[in-house]
Amino acid sequence: MAHPMPRLFSRRVCQQFTPFAKPSRNLRRQFQSRGGKRSYATGEKGPNPTPGQSPFKIWPFVAITLMGSGAYALMVRSRVDMAPPSQQLPAPKKDTPTFNPSRVTVLFVLGGPGAGKGTQCANLVRDYNFTHLSAGDLLRAEQEREGSEFGDLIKEYIRDGKIVPMEVTVQLLENAMNDVISKTPDGKGKFLIDGFPRKMDQALKFEETVCPSKFVLFFDCPEEEMQKRLLNRGKTSGRSDDNEESIKKRFKTFVETSMPVVDYFEGQGRVVKVVATKTPEGVYKETRGKLEERLGKNF
Repeated sequence: MAHPMPRLFSRRVCQQFTPFAKPSRNLRRQFQSRGGKRSYATGEKGPNPTPGQSPFKIWPFVAITLMGSGAYALMVRSRVDMAPPSQQLPAPKKDTPTFNPSRVTVLFVLGGPGAGKGTQCANLVRDYNFTHLSAGDLLRAEQEREGSEFGDLIKEYIRDGKIVPMEVTVQLLENAMNDVISKTPDGKGKFLIDGFPRKMDQALKFEETVCPSKFVLFFDCPEEEMQKRLLNRGKTSGRSDDNEESIKKRFKTFVETSMPVVDYFEGQGRVVKVVATKTPEGVYKETRGKLEERLGKNF
């Protein structure tokens, strides 16, 4: 027969091993004596900090963040300031043109495609010792030159009836003029630049960097007449742009881009206009007469 456990002993054992039992008064005192009070970052002590006050101070973190951001910004700015300059530097600007207009005479020869510029230039070369430089011929020669850097580009532009980039044309003309003048004993020269300038930027660039022109010799011819001449020439010329589609594109380009050049020089009193619908002989007679009026009989 089992003996009943003494009541006092059983109560103590149950209090010791029951998880939900209240701690004894001695145990509570012992816990409090070990430092039951906690310290918070706010400086308040105790299990309940001051109401409305965060248990963690944020100002130190804000200050550290701002300092770090400022230092990063200064570092980035210093790297930008120390970055090497762009590799694409602008071309140096010439203080003066390559050639002096008192020693080198330049006449721009303009007119629509098929106006007869080449024919009349050949006559002036024969009778007045001009050098004829055709911008179109120089470009066509460059596109066929072996190893040319711009050959494919020129070929595409000519085929589509578009204007080749200014820098290419101006440089080819300057090179050709240098080649001629270097062979003359007095360093003088007279040039008919045929089919140039075809745009205002070409005109301004050439006169700024190569040589100011005397004036524009403009052969005025209706589009219908020019088209008939070009189609007849295309039967034997072998030129890729002497076909009906390219001719229409060339007419459009001339009206939109080259006629403003003629108007610009005419506003400065620097255009000699010749009607180019007559026979080649009739056109040349008028051309000689007007040039002699402008430059003198022994130009």
